[in-house]
Parts: sequence; C-alpha cells; structure tokens
Amino acid sequence: MALLTDLTNLNLSDSTKKVIAEYIWIGGSGMDLRSKGRTLSGPVDNPSKLPKWNYDGSSTGQAPGEDSEVILYPQAIFKDPFRRGNNILVMCDAYTPAGEPIPTNKRYNAAKIFNHPDVLAEEPWYGIEQEYTLLQKDVKWPIGWPKGGYPGPQGPYYCGIGADKAFGRDIVDAHYKACLYAGINISGINGEVMPGQWEFQVGPSVGISSGDELWVARYILERITEIAGVVVSFDPKPIEGDWNGAGAHTNYSTKSTRKEGGFEVIKKAIEKLGLKHKEHISAYGEGNERRLTGKHETADINTFKWGVADRGASSPCWSRH
Repeated sequence: MALLTDLTNLNLSDSTKKVIAEYIWIGGSGMDLRSKGRTLSGPVDNPSKLPKWNYDGSSTGQAPGEDSEVILYPQAIFKDPFRRGNNILVMCDAYTPAGEPIPTNKRYNAAKIFNHPDVLAEEPWYGIEQEYTLLQKDVKWPIGWPKGGYPGPQGPYYCGIGADKAFGRDIVDAHYKACLYAGINISGINGEVMPGQWEFQVGPSVGISSGDELWVARYILERITEIAGVVVSFDPKPIEGDWNGAGAHTNYSTKSTRKEGGFEVIKKAIEKLGLKHKEHISAYGEGNERRLTGKHETADINTFKWGVADRGASSPCWSRH
C-alpha cells in the first residue's frame, strides 16, 4: 500500500512536461457525474485551448447504441487536488457530433442567458448551500447511525462537535481544503440537522461560474468519499420519518437588489416567481415532494410562500449584512 501511495503522489513535473486533464461531465440522470482522463503535451490554463473529446453516450443513458458518440466541450478549468502539480479538472458540457447540445445539456441554454447584455449588466451573484448525507457503503445507512437502528433525536447535531454528534468531519475538511486548492469559491462548511448530514457553500459566484463550481465541488466530494469508502447522497429525503431532508438552497442577488432601495426590487421579483411556482418546482430535481412537506424547515411543495428570515418559506429573504 505504501508503494501505491507513493505512485499516486508522484510529481510528474520532475520527469515530464506532460499533464493529465480529467474531463468531467453530467450523466444521463442529470445528477450522476462521469469523468475520464487524457494526457496533454503541457500545462493549459484556458478551456478554449483544450481539445474537444468524445465518449460513449449509450453507456451513460445519453445516446442510442446505434449512434452513441457524444462530444465533450471543455468549459472551465480547475486545479486537480488529487494529482496536483499542473494537472487539471475540466468541467465540460455535451453535444452531438453535429454540434447540437444533447437534451441533458442544461448549461448550453444557461450560458446564452448569462451572456445576454442585460444579465451581464446586473452581475448576478449566487451563493449555493449544498446539503448532503454520508452513508455507510454496504447498508446505505447514514454514518454514525447504528446499523438498522436510529440515533437520538435531532437537536444536538447541527454545527455540533463531539464523537456522538459529528460523523465524517475528516471527509468534510478534506473536501473543504481540496475545493480551495482547486480554485472553487467555497465559502464554508457546517454540520447539518440530521446526524451524518453536512453542508458546504459555494459563492458568491457570478453567473454561470456558480454552476461550474458547484458541479466540480460535488465531483471532488464524490472522489473523496470513494477514497474513504463511504457513499455521498444528495437525495432530498434519504431517511423517511422525523428527520430533515437535504437541499441545495440558492441565494441570489443582482446589482439592482444590492443597491439602496433593493428590497422593493426583490419584492417585485418574488411576486413574479409566485406566478410560475409549479413550473419552477418541476425543474428543481426529482424527489422534492418527499422533502417539501411543510415540516422540517420546509414549505409545502404546492405552496409558494415568502418571508424575511423565514426558514419555512419557499423564498425566504435574508439581510446581506
């Protein structure tokens, strides 16, 4: 094992100018991440200088077997905390060989919106709070929980410390530092309400970079849990019953909302959100009906509700101070 560790920690720059680029993309479920590595002749610091690549879309649920080629377009570069040196992680989106975005490529239309002059002028800031649950690999039960049993009720675990309250802190801190190393604007971490559940925050990030950073942060977390022999779950309600679920809460502001008088702009925007609540909630991922019940610090999935510092609202407003 010591030799294996030595080999994985080899510093390539001691013997070659070549570097490894790990190309990352989102798979057919819309939540699974895939990646594969390729060798480059030297360091690259701009995604436009990276070659496009391909993969077998029939193996990821993104193309039929008789026409399976999907093309990866590099979109964002991050330092690789696993291979280190000049090696990089590359966030990509996916296209047909004819250059059309495949149906699961949500980044393509997002980029068109974020590059619109009116949107650029507003400098949209995102802060995304990503909750997740760490599970025991073989039984898919939260770490720190008795196998097939339950811990004490919620209360002492949120931001808790101690061997009977905080489970998996070594994974959480490894992820925190790895994201900072990679160049992700991770702004914090904390233990969450359900034992075995944690949260990291990405942002404030401007425009589409928030999505790239969040996805690569998820990728790094999955790689770290792979090494640790545990499973990370982003399921909205991993444990049924009187336990909090997990979400990716999105904080958002624009130049107009950050100015003096911005609260009035916020209220007008929230009124517009309320008009399309069902349309929006249907796009926020599968399984939210199990989490958004009106209990455990959530609003009911069918109810649009907003308030200032109201944790049970679907659109709570928070002071930026």
